Amino acid sequence: MSKEPLGFTPAPLDRQATFYVAGHRGLVGSGLWRHLDAEGFTGLVGRTSSELDLKDRPAVFDFFRETKPRYVILAAAKVGGILANDTYPADFLTENLQIQLNVMDAALEQGVERLLFLGSSCIYPKYAEQPINEDSLLTGHLEPTNDAYAVAKIAGIMQVQAVRRQHGLPWISAMPTNLYGPGDNFSPQGSHVLPALIKRYDEAAQAGHEVVTNWGTGAPRREFLHVDDLASASLHLMEHFDGPQQVNVGTGTDVTIKEIAETIGKIVDFRGETEWDTSKPDGTPQKLLDVSKLEAAGWTAQISLEDGLRSTIEWYRGHKASLRT
Repeated sequence: MSKEPLGFTPAPLDRQATFYVAGHRGLVGSGLWRHLDAEGFTGLVGRTSSELDLKDRPAVFDFFRETKPRYVILAAAKVGGILANDTYPADFLTENLQIQLNVMDAALEQGVERLLFLGSSCIYPKYAEQPINEDSLLTGHLEPTNDAYAVAKIAGIMQVQAVRRQHGLPWISAMPTNLYGPGDNFSPQGSHVLPALIKRYDEAAQAGHEVVTNWGTGAPRREFLHVDDLASASLHLMEHFDGPQQVNVGTGTDVTIKEIAETIGKIVDFRGETEWDTSKPDGTPQKLLDVSKLEAAGWTAQISLEDGLRSTIEWYRGHKASLRT
């Protein structure tokens, strides 16, 4: 017989409790770690992939038995851009399912009190009505270039819901929009649109190039959320929200790719012209999340896009010598 979740009462999490951040070295995980540390959590636990392979089921169970975390945020995942997702769909499906199953099964064995599973807005149908509401899940076909990754993340949502129904634990899921910030992937093969534009315009500005050429028309609209805002939203949801349905996490506003390019060009002091190669595809015209559920839970984004871009570009310039190229 199914159990109702065990009466979660919104309250501050225990700052001294053991708190495992899975994937704490990645873009999302490092943002979570910074925020939780600033919020006074003294029992943060993280392991690099070389220290703990989350695809290794016995090792994951041993880790949970040893550390016995009270709280978990599952931010670890195999991620990549369109090219990587389209080229290696089996890897993206298999590895993400393994990570999720191992971490959540081990957390269940230890009775982890509060777990947040972080997914991605790519779980929604390619042609979902804009802005995308949480109810759009499983109502249409996925974007073919990243459907394997999306299916893995949908499975994670379902696993959280199944644990709630069968075991009564008040675990939750959140689906962030396009993310950026310190620690992003700026490699040509693995980067998403925003870090790719930062790298392109910064290099052009440094070299004194007169022209930067971008794909498409620049007309598609995208929503971007700074990872520090995601970290803030994640803790807020863990302390104030309970429910089986995933929660969208975003800003509720979007901009065109052309506007993003112009802003980045201004920040890096690019003096040349931008051309648009309209023979290349634009992709989905718009991808904007409905964040009314998040706002009803009491949270809204605080970091403006321009401020977030400035800090990200500053971080990139300070670290680019050691970044993947």
